[in-house]
Amino acid sequence: MACVKLGSKPDSFKRQGQAWYCATGLPSDVTIEVGDMSFHLHKFPLISKSGVLEKLIKESSNSTTSEEPCLIKLPDLPGGARSFELVARFCYGVKLELTAANSVLLRCAAQDLEMSEELCEGNLISQTEGFLNQVVFRNWKDSLKALQSCEETLPFSENLGIVKRCIDSLAVKACTDPNLFGWPIEFGGPMQSPGGSVLWNGISTGARPRNFSPDWWYDDVTALNFSMYRRLIQAMESRGIRQEIIAGSLTHYAKKYLPGLTRRQTAGSVTLTAVLSEEEQKNLLEEIDGLLPVQKGMVPTKILFGMLRTAMILKADAACVCNLEKRIGLQLDQASLEDLLLPNFSYTMDTLYNVECVQRMLEHFLQMDQLENNGVASPGLMDEMPGSPSLTPLTTVARLIDGYLAEIAPDVNLKLLKFQTLASMVPDYARPLDDGLYRAIDIYLKAHPWMSEEEREQLCRLMDCQKLSLEACTHAAQNERLPLRVVVQVLFFEQLQLRTSIAGCLLISDNLDGSRPLRSGTIPVSGEAGGWTTAVRENQVLKVGMDNMRMRLNELEKECSNMRQEIEKLGNKGKTATGWGSVGKKIGFKLKSNQMCSAQEGSVSDQQKSVSAKLEKLQAKVTKHKKQLSIDL
Repeated sequence: MACVKLGSKPDSFKRQGQAWYCATGLPSDVTIEVGDMSFHLHKFPLISKSGVLEKLIKESSNSTTSEEPCLIKLPDLPGGARSFELVARFCYGVKLELTAANSVLLRCAAQDLEMSEELCEGNLISQTEGFLNQVVFRNWKDSLKALQSCEETLPFSENLGIVKRCIDSLAVKACTDPNLFGWPIEFGGPMQSPGGSVLWNGISTGARPRNFSPDWWYDDVTALNFSMYRRLIQAMESRGIRQEIIAGSLTHYAKKYLPGLTRRQTAGSVTLTAVLSEEEQKNLLEEIDGLLPVQKGMVPTKILFGMLRTAMILKADAACVCNLEKRIGLQLDQASLEDLLLPNFSYTMDTLYNVECVQRMLEHFLQMDQLENNGVASPGLMDEMPGSPSLTPLTTVARLIDGYLAEIAPDVNLKLLKFQTLASMVPDYARPLDDGLYRAIDIYLKAHPWMSEEEREQLCRLMDCQKLSLEACTHAAQNERLPLRVVVQVLFFEQLQLRTSIAGCLLISDNLDGSRPLRSGTIPVSGEAGGWTTAVRENQVLKVGMDNMRMRLNELEKECSNMRQEIEKLGNKGKTATGWGSVGKKIGFKLKSNQMCSAQEGSVSDQQKSVSAKLEKLQAKVTKHKKQLSIDL
């Protein structure tokens, strides 16, 4: 920290309890009381430097006898007893160091005591003003220290313009490359010695050049109280500093003074320097929320969730909570499942997690997504292009909401309507597969076994059986918690998937069979040899797939037979055709009543025979290709 030495006389001030004495060999003839501290001094050094003290000493001398010492009280002196001690040392010419920490105190006290150039040359006002302009405001650390000391001298430092000058100095330096004002100053670009150290006028300083990042000043400004910090941020914004830098500084400040902003705080994270009361924390949170940039993605999503949790705990203003929910909603695709698990801090709600808050954030995201895609693509077009960039965030959010539904489903107090509302908010085209939604529904059914059959069917209408994967279909076909109608639907669409898969496999085998073999005696090109090797590998994989399909077809045949027996027991045993017809109507299939399971059983058996024949044919082809390939090689 830079300093300037004033005065040349040795220190003759001594303190005894709450009193200061100046040992000059002469008795004290004036006593100055500043707060609870008294200074026993001499008239001449004081009246020669201060116009106010000169006036007060004359008035006191006229009202008292010559034998009694003058008594003067200065209750409103800026800086109190600390600043007057420095003023007294200056008046006596005692050695004094003028620094960034005490220059503001002395400047305000000198102004209050009228220590101007009219009384003597080089008085305290000119000395402190010159030090501030020529030393303090040219250095980042000194400007920051001076701004901190301004808090003790308000409103005097504000009236003298010191606060504004400190803030302007800091704002300019934060918006500028720090290499331009840091020590050592580098003229004409950075100069380094062969060893890599910084050169100062051609002399190696031993210091290594530093690469400053845009956040180099974040930790420094957290030492300011929020009123000064807010004015500094506003000054930076007026000078055109980037919004992401402002957001980073506000986030850093919030982490330092708001406990619990992040769920996991490591030992190296920002430590709390001051313990604020709950009211102070709430006011600080609301102020920071008002200063944060409104642009999407400026603040990390985890920080926003931490601020939202803190706002709920501190019962912050409703506008602050709503604003944080909207900020999160705009970038909900960047959230994680852990972030969404917001505990319910309200006594009026009986659920474990705050589902309504997640619902509002999802509404904000869907509104933003609709505005962004308005006039660009319709939902039908998006469905045909699942890999389009516009659909990626929506698909991510859909997967996130399905995971959230699975987490809140075990809550026995979660109402069916609330679960359905949140699940149905996600558009159908945003889910390529409904496996995640099926998992959440299954967990909800398991945690709520008292649900009626009608409620179960109503819940299962949320998912589309055609969008279940083969693994999910296998699980759903054996799930006893699902309604019978849903199980039959799943079996039907699973069979359609198997037919499509088998048809694709047979099409590949036919294409391999129609390919032209290599002629003997010719040396195959490397590309052709690699193609045949790939074909052999694909045939091996296809063989394994065909074996699995054959086993699955046998299982389907058994399941169909068992289901027919169960339905016959539930309905009229003598009217099997009528029972199957009612089930067909119930699930929406346009099949004749006496052909449902018989047709399925026949088709399964025919497919099994056809698959076996194709499999043998395919094995012969692979053997033939292997022999041909070995002969050619």
